[in-house]
Amino acid sequence: MKPLLLDLYSGAGGAAMGYHQAGFEVIGVDIKPQPNYPFEHHVGDALKFVADHGYEFDAIHASPPCQTYANVTAWRGNQSSHPDLLDPTRDALSTTRRPWVMENVPEAPLRRDLVLCGSMFGLNIRRHRVFETSWHAFQLTPPCHHHAGLLAFEHKGERAYADAMGCTWMTNVEGRQAIPPAYTRQIGLELRLQLPLKETA
Repeated sequence: MKPLLLDLYSGAGGAAMGYHQAGFEVIGVDIKPQPNYPFEHHVGDALKFVADHGYEFDAIHASPPCQTYANVTAWRGNQSSHPDLLDPTRDALSTTRRPWVMENVPEAPLRRDLVLCGSMFGLNIRRHRVFETSWHAFQLTPPCHHHAGLLAFEHKGERAYADAMGCTWMTNVEGRQAIPPAYTRQIGLELRLQLPLKETA
């Protein structure tokens, strides 16, 4: 059987697709309905869901809303109107005794276990995201390659941006908040190596 991963604050499933490609069965949770999410999905509060059901999963990914920390707020509104969920999410993940991954924008106060960009994977996008993990270690990754012509923030409202990330099933609006599946595919392959260690701990 495939290991089961809980995808908190799921959005439309960019992270979920990468974990699926890495061999996980994925179940998503978000406070809003996500009709384009490609796997089983539940509408609900992420923190409550992980408190009630986190023990049922082999691993957990969480992408708390980034509006509190993101520098660019043109389409996000007032930063002060968004709750800071990083510390509550980290605390909730830590109580599950499962390996976990938390993702956010580079400005967020996460431990920088891994920083990924689309250009590392040959994608035509510049999109940096920081990942903190329960096991604190990652294999080396190639450097960014910010060549001319990369799609960046100013292209986030365009269909081409979501497609360049590999999120072809999403709307362009959903793609604004997604991460490329290539990121979590790589993370998922390493995460799977943590599962036997966790099971025998």
